Amino acid sequence: MKKKQTTIHDIAEHPDITASTVSRALKDSPRIIDKTKQSVRAMAKKLNYHPNNIAAALRKGKSNVIGIIIPMADRNFFASIIREIEEVVNDAGYNVIIYQSNDSTEKEISNINTLFKFQIDCIMSSYAKSTTDFDHCKEIVDRDVPLILFDRLHESLESLDVDAVVIDDYIGAYKATQHLIDQGCRGIVHFSGPEHVSIYKERKRGYKEALIQNNIDVDENLILKSDLKLEAGKQMTEKIIQWENLPDAIFSSSDYAAIGAMQVLKSNEIDIPGKVAIVGFSNESFTSFIEPPLSTVDQHSKKIGQYAANLFLDIAKKSKGEHNATKTVLSPELIIRKSSLK
Repeated sequence: MKKKQTTIHDIAEHPDITASTVSRALKDSPRIIDKTKQSVRAMAKKLNYHPNNIAAALRKGKSNVIGIIIPMADRNFFASIIREIEEVVNDAGYNVIIYQSNDSTEKEISNINTLFKFQIDCIMSSYAKSTTDFDHCKEIVDRDVPLILFDRLHESLESLDVDAVVIDDYIGAYKATQHLIDQGCRGIVHFSGPEHVSIYKERKRGYKEALIQNNIDVDENLILKSDLKLEAGKQMTEKIIQWENLPDAIFSSSDYAAIGAMQVLKSNEIDIPGKVAIVGFSNESFTSFIEPPLSTVDQHSKKIGQYAANLFLDIAKKSKGEHNATKTVLSPELIIRKSSLK
């Protein structure tokens, strides 16, 4: 049987004082004498009393807690964003609750509904790959809870006037593809993701534009779509090495799929970058430690976290209706390593 949680009424029974006096004593009210405060604190400790912060939040309409929803926690990109958000908001007296959707819309909606119960002060989110209907995001806005999106921004969400902090995925992909072209590559495969997710749509657009600007025909057969996980990178590369003409480069929208490609090429003794040059996207922590080190696009995760956190603090200072939604677009950086240097 679940043990009953101690309340201020339980504490009040022992020194034989009122519950309101207990409440004031625990809040160190100057109206309560020190002797009573000491007696109340001692009894609270003895009865293992802990304040019900959720109930307090419901009364005040403010919890000093921010909810963060990420697709997955095992990505350095998202972990870095969370670290920066937490550091900034902690200094301002806020705590964070972190949920991961595992790129599932159903879990994303469940996470949001749970956060509502905490009377959350803000929700920061990078939506799941499977999400195509954003009614649950509209509900956040309708409840007057600030919603700050990072990394991924769907065009239908822009009409909701929500805040967003993203990178210029188009420019990042353009730089990566242009670099491969500068290395003499002409048959460049692109590992793409679901197009309803803005980042993959923009990365494919940047890839295509770099080809066009260099008078290289866009071959749709060289654009391979997947979930961009490591296993997908392996499977796509297993098919590529069976082609009659081996491409001389791969630009992947994910470091993980790029690593999968490298594993297959190595196991088949295909030289990287001599035969196939490779560039990934995200600058995950492992990319500089593999052999050869992976060229990649740095998304400036720390900056994303800092911008998102400071954006919330700015919103929190204003009255409802005073804040106008903003979209912050950061410029990514191409990190060139041995995997792409012909």
